[in-house]
Amino acid sequence: MPDLQLAVVTMFGRLLPRETSFFDYFEQHAGLTIQGAREFAAMLEPRADIAIACQRIEHLELETDLVTHRCVEALHKMYITPIDRNSIHRLITKMDDVMDYVDAAAQCIELYELTVMNEDVRDLADVIVRACQRVEEAVRGLRSLRHPAAPLALCQEISRLETEADAIMRRAVARLFTGTRDPLMVIKWKEVFENLEMAADRCKDVATIVEGVILEHT
Repeated sequence: MPDLQLAVVTMFGRLLPRETSFFDYFEQHAGLTIQGAREFAAMLEPRADIAIACQRIEHLELETDLVTHRCVEALHKMYITPIDRNSIHRLITKMDDVMDYVDAAAQCIELYELTVMNEDVRDLADVIVRACQRVEEAVRGLRSLRHPAAPLALCQEISRLETEADAIMRRAVARLFTGTRDPLMVIKWKEVFENLEMAADRCKDVATIVEGVILEHT
């Protein structure tokens, strides 16, 4: 009988989450993404070393990829999860997309040798930083769903920031077409803006998933 009990305990031990929870993965990923967004904003400042900044952002992007991999790997190994399995996978995947697009925007600036920054790209970067900060706060709220009002409000704020990013994007593209004579510069900057807008869109996607998880559990 003791051997049978030990076997049962061992079996269920493999099914239950271990010391590192999915919430740890979410928060770790969000923290790294905030660092990446801040690095991007810093590289837009005068006299910033764009090459070094890009290296830092790329390193952070690789770290977020590793967190995503570990999260998905843990998901495949666990039968019992704290929230819906599909929601976990969608959430970490959309979070990873945010950093991917920030990295892509940074790489464009370096590869296209864009050294003269404008207020539109700085404004978009500022929105991305704030959206990433709200994402981190929102996913942290998933640890305890007894007080859903605060994380739900954060989700609404992320959605508002995505709308703000869209408005900046439209303004920036309009200025490119009306104020830039070099068509190659239009193409280069448009790609930067599009990557940043996609980063904001993915922040909104994260907020939508978080909101859905909260509503399902309250």
